[in-house]
Order: sequence, then C-alpha cells, then structure tokens
Amino acid sequence: MPILKKDKNSYHHGNLAESLLDAVDEIATKFGLEAVSLRACAKLVGVSPSSAFRHYSDKRALLTAFATRALHQLSAQMATASEQAQEEGKDAFFAVGLAYIDFALTKPAFFRAMWREETIYCNDEAYVAAANQLSGHLQSGFADTIEDKDPGSFSSQELLAWSSVHGLAHLFVEGPIGKGADKEQKLLMAGEMIQALGPAFAN
Repeated sequence: MPILKKDKNSYHHGNLAESLLDAVDEIATKFGLEAVSLRACAKLVGVSPSSAFRHYSDKRALLTAFATRALHQLSAQMATASEQAQEEGKDAFFAVGLAYIDFALTKPAFFRAMWREETIYCNDEAYVAAANQLSGHLQSGFADTIEDKDPGSFSSQELLAWSSVHGLAHLFVEGPIGKGADKEQKLLMAGEMIQALGPAFAN
C-alpha cells in the first residue's frame, strides 16, 4: 500500500519536527515501526528529505523522539485518570489501570515504541527524563492509587499493578488476546481483570 503524500501546507511553519512524529504514528500504525524512515515521513508530510534531516539526524533519532512523546503522553493520561477519579470519588486504581490499557489500544504504535531500546538512543537526555517521569508515576503508588511506603523503589504491589496492566495491554496490541474483539470489548475484559486484582491491594 503506497504512503500518500500530504499537502505541503499540512503542517504549521516551525512545527515540522512535531509533524514528522505525527507521520511516524500514521506509518507505524498502518505498517509497523519497521516501515518508518525519515524519507517516508518527509514524503507523508510533504517536505523534502533534507528538511526532515535538519530535525532528526537519522531514523533512530526520529524514533527516540517518538518514544519520548509516547512516554510523556502515557504519564499524562495516567495522572489525569488518577486526579479525575479521586475528585469524583471513584476507584482511582481502576481508572489508572484502565487508562494505561486504553492508551495502548488507542495508540498502539506509541505503546510499541516506548521501550524498544534496539531502535532508539536510550541514553538520550529527553528520553531518559520522560522514562523517569513515567517510572515516578508507577513508583509513587501506581499514580497515587495504592499505598506507597518507598517512593524511590518499586514495591511488590506496584510491580504487580504495572506488570498486570502492561502485560494485558501487550497481549491485546500483539494479538494473542482479544482477537476479533473491538476496543470496548477489550476494555471490558481489562476492567474485569483490574477488578480481580483488588484483593491483592486490600489493607
């Protein structure tokens, strides 16, 4: 399937770097991360390859920026879910866990890119900061939804929470679980799993 070229005015002046990341998302969602290249992203956005190379030195730099964006977005989605649930008197743990899985289902390319260290510069300063930010949410009582005795390390409960939602999200995105099910059906399955975790966090 050919990659369609967008109009050259499809991005705002000065935002080419962000537009190229949007192109990564579009290409990776349709064809997989392996299909991403700077030239393909430049073509999709409607600029010359040389313009793209002014922002990202190579494919690895492009995917590093994409993974960094993904980490920031997941952190924000978890924090928002926690805050809203607590403000509304709802189950914050349930809301955060479901938000994590919803992110993976809504943005599978972002989810796949976050920790693919073989395709990124994992020592990049911005990437490390974004990864640490997400780890901070997860270490702080799973975004402040369960008891956190040591914010500087993962407790067994935090590891259980993260591995459970990340594992199910991975199984959904890669296909072994939920084949033929739509997003809402998968979120229903996820909600039931998260509720089943409840007794493990009971005081």
